[in-house]
Amino acid sequence: MANTSTNDAVTKVNIPERPVDRSGKVRDLFDLGDKMLLVASDRISAFDSILGSPIPGKGKILTQISLFWFDFVKDIIQNHIISSNTADFPEPFNKYPEILDKRSMLVKKTKVIPIECVVRGYLSGSGWKDYKQSGAICGIELPKGLKESSKLPEPIFTPSTKAESGHDLPVTEEEVKKIVGEEVTKTIKEKSLAIYNKAADYALGRGIIIADTKFEFGISDGRIILIDEILTPDSSRFWPLDQYKEGQSQPSYDKQFVRDYLEEIKWDKEPPAPGLPDAIINKTYNKYFEAYGKLTGKNSL
Repeated sequence: MANTSTNDAVTKVNIPERPVDRSGKVRDLFDLGDKMLLVASDRISAFDSILGSPIPGKGKILTQISLFWFDFVKDIIQNHIISSNTADFPEPFNKYPEILDKRSMLVKKTKVIPIECVVRGYLSGSGWKDYKQSGAICGIELPKGLKESSKLPEPIFTPSTKAESGHDLPVTEEEVKKIVGEEVTKTIKEKSLAIYNKAADYALGRGIIIADTKFEFGISDGRIILIDEILTPDSSRFWPLDQYKEGQSQPSYDKQFVRDYLEEIKWDKEPPAPGLPDAIINKTYNKYFEAYGKLTGKNSL
């Protein structure tokens, strides 16, 4: 557990000799030709807006969790990582370990497959809403009588499109085949389910339920590889096993404190987003760090 200081936060990656090429809600990207440098900032978003306060150290935690999982599932599929050691980065980036250390990945540039590969092992979020309305998710019929947070009979592949802006839209497997072809669909489905099953079994032994998650894939040298981040509290629902109760929403290792606070203050969810009090910042950091510790077995970054 830790108290964090916003003075230590990296909200924008500032490399004097080299401007950022693209910024997402959390990560800044430098395009290096056939490679990219991905840097996870400490920005935090909720309800599609970047909030006025960062969570210092969050970018390091997300990166280190991703690196752990990339290595853990490399027997299932290769990934885009070249190096996470700042000494291996090209100039000028290797001169800024104080900014980039622990929060950066030098990766292969790939042709991104435009599908969010969502895998669900439990019924929650938008999947629960869809099930209540139709008894199905992404065209997959589910047994009657399931409750919120019920464990599914087996994990399901419920893809969505990758939207440039706004929300991703759920699609059926048949629609994915029309977008990327039958062979690619077969591969990304099989790999997504295999990664989820291996990771979920491992996490369960560490006291964490991975309720659902999403993966992204790209094509490099004609091969499909795993890209982006994987199995972090930002891309997954992590639930504490010892508090799991079917039939209700679950406590989780993510931005729950932040969302709850924003609902409490009745923010209208229109920019500019408000800042966060220190108590919420610290609680959120500690939840992320707790998940990192449980999964990796490490007690420091």
